Amino acid sequence: MALRRLGKDPESPSGGSPTVYLDEERDSYLVQGWRVEDAERLVQMDIPGHESVVEIPRRMVQFFLEVNTDDGDPDV
Repeated sequence: MALRRLGKDPESPSGGSPTVYLDEERDSYLVQGWRVEDAERLVQMDIPGHESVVEIPRRMVQFFLEVNTDDGDPDV
């Protein structure tokens, strides 16, 4: 399974996360972000034991809006 990196947070000081990936084989997105550990926020969600929550900044939504499969460069 090859993941396609769609984009990293352009404002990340280390150039690392958050990052959005596309798994074309499973037709799904994978999100690397900051682990949510704030109990006040977690209690407002219904999170099954086999799932977890990560946070990404709003500016990252651009990577979900349109996936251009024609070009070979996922880091545009």
